[in-house]
Amino acid sequence: MTPTEREPAKILLVDDEPQITRVLRTALSTQGYSIRVAGNGVQALEAAHEWKPDLVITDLAMPEMNGVELCHELRTVSQVPIIVLSVRSQDRMKIEALDAGADDYVTKPFSIQELQARVRAQLRRHTTPAAAAESVIALGDFVVDLPQHRVVVRGQEIHLTPKQFDLLTVLARHPGQVLTHRALLHAVWGTNADQPEYLRVNIGQLRKKIETTEEPRYILTEPWIGYRFRPTGTDDL
Repeated sequence: MTPTEREPAKILLVDDEPQITRVLRTALSTQGYSIRVAGNGVQALEAAHEWKPDLVITDLAMPEMNGVELCHELRTVSQVPIIVLSVRSQDRMKIEALDAGADDYVTKPFSIQELQARVRAQLRRHTTPAAAAESVIALGDFVVDLPQHRVVVRGQEIHLTPKQFDLLTVLARHPGQVLTHRALLHAVWGTNADQPEYLRVNIGQLRKKIETTEEPRYILTEPWIGYRFRPTGTDDL
């Protein structure tokens, strides 16, 4: 069910540490969200089926069913936005979770304000028409005309190769989200693609054409994981 002004968005918190869920429940409840808690992935699947949340926030390391497995299971039945919580030593699991369908991640320790911002961003995207269904993606400084294979950045048309255009299109359809190297390779070069240098080279060429500063503003590198696209060149979460 889509949240409205009269109906608060429903957030399912999944973590086996009660002190974590207690803090998150308090912080998110103050923002007006309706909260339900599950102690592991099995309980989360039951709650998701019964309650149909608008957003899931899950830890990665849990008994019975971990966060990666939960992402896999949820994606077989739902497109609900998923934010995973991880520690720095869980980078491999974090990547697996993103490949399994998670939309974003927050690394512990994190500020409550950052998590609240990422929650707002995911809920905004979930309640607006899917960019994939649009023939023209107008987002921040970018206009991507899919039928015409035309790209305008800050009012100026730029010329991209077919692969660069496809890469920018995938990024523009997932603004603010972390896309893994594997997800981008598969989306642009096909499911059998296993040459990460293709991605690195094309990202570099794309940056040369759209960036205005030496430090990237639009296509941000998430070390060892992938890339995040910011259509305004600022932190617009």
